[in-house]
Amino acid sequence: MHNIDTTILEIIKIKVMRKLKNALLRLHYFKVLISPFKPFHVKFYAGKTRIGTPYFYPRKWINATPFLAHKATLDYIKSEEKYNELNPKHARKIKSYEEIYKDKLKYKYAVPIKIGFDSCGLGYKIKWTDTDYRYEWGPVFTFVFFGYQLAWMIGQKEPSHYWEAWLYYEYATDKSKSKKERVAQCRKEFPMIYKCYHKDPTTGENTREETIDYYEQVLKTKYRK
Repeated sequence: MHNIDTTILEIIKIKVMRKLKNALLRLHYFKVLISPFKPFHVKFYAGKTRIGTPYFYPRKWINATPFLAHKATLDYIKSEEKYNELNPKHARKIKSYEEIYKDKLKYKYAVPIKIGFDSCGLGYKIKWTDTDYRYEWGPVFTFVFFGYQLAWMIGQKEPSHYWEAWLYYEYATDKSKSKKERVAQCRKEFPMIYKCYHKDPTTGENTREETIDYYEQVLKTKYRK
């Protein structure tokens, strides 16, 4: 009995530590506040639910109910029938309602949060190389109440340039160097220099070329050129 209790406690401990680690990882972007980059801005929204976390409105995942499994079964059958209609030469055999329904009862389903909190961290991906950071979405904290929402959105004026440059600084520069040296490494290895063309509103032709170094916009004054 004692061994069983110890095992259960160990499992609970592992789960708690895993959740804590994931929570800290989601808040890792707060380190930007003690970096050479400008502090982020926080925009506030209050009104009907319109802010996603990040793509969908605040929602939670629940175990299947008979209603949700029934709806999912009908949707699946309809989708399969549509496929067979469009691809008669490659028609697929559709299982019986009972078989599909039994399977759908094993799923979890996303449902809107009626009352409660939701959030998402900084979203990014790594594309062509292991240091090719691409911004996807900004952090959001929100509270919803029967179709209404309070939301705090974290970002900057140039979110993609801001977060991508910081991600490179945080994960790809030499942490044994000073902040200024790491910024210099960023500028050299992960440049943010773009050409911008201004068009004449009448003719539509490019009349002026401008070169923008976005590091000058996202860094604190003392770390700029």
